Amino acid sequence: MPKVNPQVNFDFVIREVKFYATSTGRSPIEEFLDTLSAKQAQKVTWTLELLEEMDSVPAQYFQKMVNTDDLWEVRVKAGSNIFRLLGFLDGAKLVVLSHAFQKKTQKTPRQAIKLAEERKRDYFTRKKK
Repeated sequence: MPKVNPQVNFDFVIREVKFYATSTGRSPIEEFLDTLSAKQAQKVTWTLELLEEMDSVPAQYFQKMVNTDDLWEVRVKAGSNIFRLLGFLDGAKLVVLSHAFQKKTQKTPRQAIKLAEERKRDYFTRKKK
């Protein structure tokens, strides 16, 4: 296992975290958040605020994923539950979150990565129009 830098240093502060929306306006991230308890949703919100406000985000909360199409993961631990929100960067000041799930195994499910990558392609395709 390669060593991970304990912090993700940006030359910028991420000013905005955006939730991906399908062409029909569905937001998979909002739908996921609606399934969480109030305390769990509060912890996710707190973690997303770190992304927006910190120059240097600790890797325990935000990390680039290896062997993906430039995906990043937001890492949230709420009690004994672990959640992952997968997304990508759009320029220097925007993180677009496209998929979320409760982590139950050590390895991120390949299907979750594929879905996040498909939504990334869809996002940029529709953005060009």
